[in-house]
Formats: sequence, C-alpha cells, structure tokens
Amino acid sequence: MEKFYPEFKAVFTGLLAALEGRRVAVIGHARPDGDCIGAQVALARVLAARGNEVICVNGDAVPRRLNFLTLGMTFFRPDEVIKKAGDYAAVFVDCADHARGGQRAKAAFPHPIGNIDHHLSDAGFADINLVDSSSAATCEILAGVLFDHGLKVDPQAAQALYTGILTDTGQFRFQSTSRRCFVLAGELVARGASPSVAGYELYERETPGRLRLLERFLASLRLECGGRVAVGTLTPDSFSETGTGPEDTEGLVDYARSMDGVEVGVLIELQSNGPVKASLRSKEPSVRVDLIAGKFGGGGHACAAGLNMKEPPPDFRARLIEAIEQRLAAKA
Repeated sequence: MEKFYPEFKAVFTGLLAALEGRRVAVIGHARPDGDCIGAQVALARVLAARGNEVICVNGDAVPRRLNFLTLGMTFFRPDEVIKKAGDYAAVFVDCADHARGGQRAKAAFPHPIGNIDHHLSDAGFADINLVDSSSAATCEILAGVLFDHGLKVDPQAAQALYTGILTDTGQFRFQSTSRRCFVLAGELVARGASPSVAGYELYERETPGRLRLLERFLASLRLECGGRVAVGTLTPDSFSETGTGPEDTEGLVDYARSMDGVEVGVLIELQSNGPVKASLRSKEPSVRVDLIAGKFGGGGHACAAGLNMKEPPPDFRARLIEAIEQRLAAKA
C-alpha cells in the first residue's frame, strides 16, 4: 500500500509511544460535526485495541445524525470528568486551537499530549502535533497515518473515518477533495465502512422541525455586495418555534453559498442571551473566509470558517459584511 503521510511517520510513532500504557482522553470541539466525532471514535477504538483505557470528551452532545457512529461508546462532558482529568493524557482532534474544545475542556486538560487537525489556523498547541491544512479532513489525516503504521482499523472505526471524510469534503465535492481522499475512502470501505449507511444516516433522516428551520433560513436570505454574498439569519424564535436546536443548523449555510452568482454564503445565529455565531462558506479558497472570521476571533479554512462572539457589537452584521467586501476586493 502507498504511504499517505510519510512526513508524519516519526511524529505519529512518537505520539503512540507517549500514550503507551496510559489512560487517554480524546477531545473534540464544541458543536461536533462528522469529522470531529469520526476522528474521536476511530482514534479511541484504535488506542483501546492497543490496550489503552480511552474516553471521549466533548463540550456538546453527539448530534442525532452521528449517533450511529458511537454505538457501544460513551461520550462525556468536561464537567463529568474534570475531577479525574489529571489521570488522562489528552489528545485533541479537529480543534484549530486549544480553546476550540471549549473553555471547560481547556481547563480540564491544560497540557495536551497530542493534536491532530487540518485547520489552516492551527499553529500547534500540543506537545506532539499532526497538522496538515492541505488535507480535507482530520479523518483523512488519521486514516492515512493509521494505514501507514499498519494499525488495525475495525469496521466501526472505518465507518467513522469514512463519515468524517465524506462530510468535510461535502460528499467529495469541495475543492479540498483530492485523489488521496478517494483512495482512503476505498480502503475504508474495504475494511467495513458502508457508504449507503453513511448516506442514509446523514442525508435521509430529516426531521420536520429541521425542514421548517431550513424554510426560516431560506426566507431570511438577503443578497449583499452586489449579489456576491448571501446572508441568512436565525433568531432564538427560529429554534423555539420549530422545536430544533443548534445541531440542526449543520449544512444550512451551504444553501446560501449554492446560489448562482454568490461567492460567499453566511449563516448568522442570534442567541437569546446576547452571543452570536456565524458560519461562512466560499466557493473559492482565494476569498480566505478564515481571515474574515479571524477579525472576529474565529478561524477555520480558506473556504469554510466560523466565529463566536459573546458580546458582539450592535452593528455586527454590517461589520461582517464590510469585512467580506474587503476580502472580495482583495481577491479581485
């Protein structure tokens, strides 16, 4: 088999050595997505097979759509493990920085041993870092290094890794999708991953509430910057009146980006107690939405980024659109 990440051979060997015989906490980011949960499940299962005692920790619950990946596994919240957190070696996955796992997780695990990630803004915050921003998904990196080291990937871990690659490549549509993604996906299918199961669980189990939330989002779309930007907003009422929650926003911003002529799609979530969350998606990496999000304390990828502000300025929307317009002008 070809080598997928030869540059990480010594680094991953060092990480495995550092974790040998230890209890391990695999920590993902707040509001976890398919790549986050997929990486946690796969790494936890591989380490457990090597004899480690492993727990998975997230600031938020596993989304309903991703429960099929976690059968037989328990995910903990930081508050549930904080008293014994010192007994565990921490490995963060799919987290662009130490705080991405949430402030409670950062406080519980202040000195991470490992960091496996693909975000452009990840400068490396652990003792041992496997970071490659050219990869489409953290699960792509993890699958590659596991195969490179000849480690056994069982069917459930294969399903988790396949799902992470599938979601973060936009079903193999985004520009970050490479030949390596397809080769790894094929190897994962050979080890038990089911594309049909992933497709059904992720894309064919819509709830009536989520469809009504989508309707609210589409109705709120407004074109800005001469039609080059589409911005949609969800209010607290959008969730309460449709019986939905934050996890139901996954993928909605892609509808804004998909409009003909639109270069950047934006989803703004207004929260009842004041904070605001925004997701940004661009069709071209040259727009660098990660730099736009960075102006507001966020980050991410060139084509996909996000931000959270506890105390946003009153004119947040106008400032965000101005920042996007500046990036579009710089791109031109």
